[in-house]
Amino acid sequence: MGKPTGFKEIARELPKDKPSLERLKDWAEFHLYMPEDKLRAQGSRCMDCGIPFCHTGTLLAGMAQGCPVNNLIPEWNDLVFRGLWHEALGRLHKTNNFPEFTGRVCPAPCEGSCVLGINEPPVTIKNIECAIIDKGFEEGWVPAEPPGKRTGKKVAVVGSGPAGLACAAQLNRAGHTVTCFERADRIGGLLMYGIPNPKLDKKVVQRRVDLLAKEGVKFITNTEVGKNYPAGKLLKEFDAAVLCGGATKPRDLPIEGRSLKGIHFAMEFLHANTKSLLDGKKNGSFVSAEGKHVIIIGGGDTGTDCAATSMRHKCKSLIQLEIMDKPPLERAPDNPWPQWPKVYKLDYGQEEAAEVFGADPRQYLVTAKKFAGDSNGRVKEIQIVNVEWRKDDKGRFVPREVAGSEKSFRADLVLLAMGFLGPEETVLKGLGVEQDERSNVKAEYGKFATSVRGVFAAGDMRRGQSLVVWAINEGRGAARAVDEYLMGATDLP
Repeated sequence: MGKPTGFKEIARELPKDKPSLERLKDWAEFHLYMPEDKLRAQGSRCMDCGIPFCHTGTLLAGMAQGCPVNNLIPEWNDLVFRGLWHEALGRLHKTNNFPEFTGRVCPAPCEGSCVLGINEPPVTIKNIECAIIDKGFEEGWVPAEPPGKRTGKKVAVVGSGPAGLACAAQLNRAGHTVTCFERADRIGGLLMYGIPNPKLDKKVVQRRVDLLAKEGVKFITNTEVGKNYPAGKLLKEFDAAVLCGGATKPRDLPIEGRSLKGIHFAMEFLHANTKSLLDGKKNGSFVSAEGKHVIIIGGGDTGTDCAATSMRHKCKSLIQLEIMDKPPLERAPDNPWPQWPKVYKLDYGQEEAAEVFGADPRQYLVTAKKFAGDSNGRVKEIQIVNVEWRKDDKGRFVPREVAGSEKSFRADLVLLAMGFLGPEETVLKGLGVEQDERSNVKAEYGKFATSVRGVFAAGDMRRGQSLVVWAINEGRGAARAVDEYLMGATDLP
């Protein structure tokens, strides 16, 4: 590395965020930028560690350890330190089609497995990644690069989330004619409608979509394969098809009062809000949390996004229910490096709620027991109960209610953010592809081929709910498999 002692001399530093009360006034991205000299200094902290675990991209204890797209992190950290930004961008694009997405929304498992992170704060990998690609666009270093020749093969990609876009980008690069189908009115899937604008500005998404279109990818919106486009038509009109529709079937909460008005799935809430924002409409086109007592059930990223959105709507109060225990402040003994550190953090939505209401809105080790409604059939109250995790007769930890711990809260709006059960089956039934015991498309990782010849699957539709960076990994992998299927060999990375 250019500065072998950088990790000893330079402390970890991240860019400042806009103050919570200021950023609640709009829907703009809230991360500020660091000056170049500080970014280069942070790049110098990358160690000459011998075995860089940051880009190994494996699963350890069921969680990502290192970068799933195998980013060449030490290389571009060193290039940034030396001020060679254009070269750093080249190394970054070798493994990642969309670093402007992962640099904003990825939880950075790479940092969790940084060797420096064993006993010091890890390298700011995610921030440097984002800075490289943002500078690349600013400097005009990311032009459209259509393939030099076409193969004459046609491929359909169903779904335009991160897996679908990565797959389409790679197949187009190989010279195939790619058509990407999206049931929503805009391209981007989860990136467009599942992640709020403050975390990922939709101009960033649209910029990349426009670039892919210039490179030759054809996008068709408002078209759901298996519904208003016959699934069998894919097999007739295309030489291959890749299913990248995601795991969009939400986990429900079938308790008393579930049918009351004012109880919504998180994605229904987030999608409508972003669509309203992009359409320029202010009233009547989304579920508003303004002036309401909001209850969010679920503690993951989606719950955080619901919290941030509700805060921008100016909700009256906010409580977020989490069935799991509060994470420790530091790694637990059973969560050693290089595993992803399961530690307590105040994410942007909770930080904003804490600033306004005085405390982290999350309540741990609780679950909803029933909803109560008013005379108009709208939810007005939620009853919760404490839980404790105990082993059942099969040795599995399961939540048990704590007797006498019930309590109730006012609830005008309830958002269910408890994860996803698997893919919707419209296109799967139409094509007759085999599904596994979790209802995901059955296709071996690395091969991505389904039970139907010429049909492949990638991303959450194949592996279940996961990270954006894993979706990109799978989209790229499926593109390699399709290219080999069509041409007998592949040169795709």
